[in-house]
Amino acid sequence: MKQKTHICLTSFLSRQPALAFLAPEINKAFEILVAAGINKKLVMVCGNGGSSADAAHIVGEMMNKFNSPRPVTSDHECKLRATGSPNADYLIGKLNRTVATIDLSSQSGLISAIANDVAADMVFAQQVFGYGKPGDVLIALSTSGNSPNVLNAAVVARAFEIPVIAFTGEKGGSLAPEATVAFKVPAHSSAQIQEFHLPLYHVLCAMVEIELFIQD
Repeated sequence: MKQKTHICLTSFLSRQPALAFLAPEINKAFEILVAAGINKKLVMVCGNGGSSADAAHIVGEMMNKFNSPRPVTSDHECKLRATGSPNADYLIGKLNRTVATIDLSSQSGLISAIANDVAADMVFAQQVFGYGKPGDVLIALSTSGNSPNVLNAAVVARAFEIPVIAFTGEKGGSLAPEATVAFKVPAHSSAQIQEFHLPLYHVLCAMVEIELFIQD
């Protein structure tokens, strides 16, 4: 872990003392996501309702710059200039490196087809089965830990060597035992659980950005 990454984490833990007990889980999830970024793997995210909105939020932080620009590499520059496009320099200046991330709850046409033709509790599991490969990652959000469609996705992920990072409430529900890392935050109501989820995934995204894209 880079020094800047470590400073990001320690600053977070000082600002969020109620979540300090989750430091080991943060470190483990961070390692999983960094490995996915280095190895060009896919991160899939799913959740329902407010957790679906959190899934979209995570994708936004992973697929675009978050706190800092993520300049393209010299190899990227060469390939863009090799196109001969007059926009090459503009693209080089605007593009940001990413960790490939997809929000499974945003695929409305596919979700409606699966729900209508198969079963509503299979909308995420089918996508994990279709998109996922060993070494990819599933981030699964469920405040109760018992959302059937999220749980089924986690089971499929685990079956096919896809690490699962779960965000749940204090009890963890059925999802936590299926997860490689489970963030069981100290709250019971959905709203309060989600209030803890946001800073957790923010610090993870920030740490991954620093580790992969920011120079010391």
